[in-house]
Amino acid sequence: MLKELRIENFAIIDKLVLTFGEGLTTFTGETGAGKSILLDAIEALMGGRAETTMIRADAERANLEAVFSIPIQHKDKILQLLEDEELRENEDEILFNREIRREGRNIARLNGRVVTVSFMREIGSYLVDIHGQSEHLSLLTIRHHLNLLDRFADNQDILCQYQIVFQSIKSVRDDLDELRKAEQDAARQTDLLQYQIHEIEAAKLEPGEEEELRRELSRLANAEKLASLAQNAYALLEEASPDNPSISDMFGDAAKSIHALAEIDHGLEDLASQSETISALLADTSLTLQDYIEQIEYNPKRLEQTETRLALITTLKKKYGADETAVLNFADIAREKLEKISHTEEQIEELEQQEKELLQKLTRAALALSESRKKAAREMGDQVEGELLELKMAGARFSVSITHKTSENGIEIGGGEKVDFNSSGIDHTEFLIAPNPGEGLKPLVKIASGGETSRLMLALKNVLVNADTIPTLIFDEIDQGIGGCVGAVVGEKLWQLGRSHQVLCVTHLPQLAAYGHQHFHVLKKVTDGRTVTAVEKLDTVRRQGELAHMFGGDSEANRAAAQEVLETASQFKQNNSLS
Repeated sequence: MLKELRIENFAIIDKLVLTFGEGLTTFTGETGAGKSILLDAIEALMGGRAETTMIRADAERANLEAVFSIPIQHKDKILQLLEDEELRENEDEILFNREIRREGRNIARLNGRVVTVSFMREIGSYLVDIHGQSEHLSLLTIRHHLNLLDRFADNQDILCQYQIVFQSIKSVRDDLDELRKAEQDAARQTDLLQYQIHEIEAAKLEPGEEEELRRELSRLANAEKLASLAQNAYALLEEASPDNPSISDMFGDAAKSIHALAEIDHGLEDLASQSETISALLADTSLTLQDYIEQIEYNPKRLEQTETRLALITTLKKKYGADETAVLNFADIAREKLEKISHTEEQIEELEQQEKELLQKLTRAALALSESRKKAAREMGDQVEGELLELKMAGARFSVSITHKTSENGIEIGGGEKVDFNSSGIDHTEFLIAPNPGEGLKPLVKIASGGETSRLMLALKNVLVNADTIPTLIFDEIDQGIGGCVGAVVGEKLWQLGRSHQVLCVTHLPQLAAYGHQHFHVLKKVTDGRTVTAVEKLDTVRRQGELAHMFGGDSEANRAAAQEVLETASQFKQNNSLS
């Protein structure tokens, strides 16, 4: 619901702040006073056009602002959209702002943050429905007709059941497409997988093998150097001559001296023990070197084998994975794929049977949904025609067209006919109207604007009152082309509509204006030599005077007529408030 509207430097409006309540709000005033300017401002805030010509003369920018309460029906959707754009501020309200600048740039904001106009329009579509000269009305959008019909028919449960089956079929068909593509490519895939598996299996890889091979390669490639270094170390430790005793011999002499010292000075017993340990380590080192020297061999054949094996492992890693484990895992996956391909035909047969069974189930659900829609379409037609009769459009006809589109890949609905289907069912829906007796039914979207269209829209709104979840409805001069008698009926309809929606209506008929919960008088006045639009909320006394003026002037007869329509409206409200 629109709670507050602020307008600054827009057209001939200087500064204006309006607060709105629930129910029907009427705007009256002389032609050109600025009533439609108010609606233009709201439309701009909903993502409509915003041109520099809308800026008040001598001002650099126009600023529009509106506060809306978030409707419970769309609360989750709106809050999610805002959260996705990091705009979620308040759980119950949303602030719209549109700034139009003289240099041509205009800025759209939601909750104080800059957004695209298209995003502002998307959020606005959940809040306001405007029927005016721009014909911005959801009822004129064909793709909305099916949803409105389903809401009117209360088809949510049936539609949900249908969509569950539809999604199951979609999933099965996706799997079938994948398997059929795999089947077409099965021979090539089989050869490739078999080759990959054989190549990996033939290599007989072991995890950690490469690292061990690289150590062996290093030994084989440096055999001569390793032997020379080991022999030199061993000679220093064990080989002695009269001129050059070995390290082991020299340390043995040193150890004997340390032991002799320890026998005299017991404080050196630890040192003596350490010398024994070192002697033992030297002996172990000599033995290890001796064994190592015996194992070292210069083996060109083994060197070649090791290099070849490492080259093979490197090639496999480039093809299949980062290390031996990854390569072996690749082979496991390849075996699984090969197994799957070998059973593709069986899987396709199984899925085709599932698809057949699901299509039968879907057909039953689609026909039940379509039958419910056809029944609701007849009821909607009768109710709309009843509304049009009350709105003095006797003989007008309304119908909901439900058609099907043939398709070879569709579902069979009887007589061998196959029809297309989607997530909404098999039906294509459009509202048709014949405003005058004898005329053929024509699409609603092609009916010319005017009094007939306005009344038709009002009739539809009343019939679809529970289906239409947009909380704020705006009608600009809905009384165009109709007289006072019909105006009173339109007033009754708008008041009834205002019991479940917030309705804003610009009117020139006092019979209609009398039904408003709120009544604003829009007027032009000159301030400091400039023309500005002012808006006044009327109390009971001033409202009678405004209605009298609308009847033709402030005379006793017109005031009596104004009082009469106010009393008639009051009596109607009182009688219907109890229903």
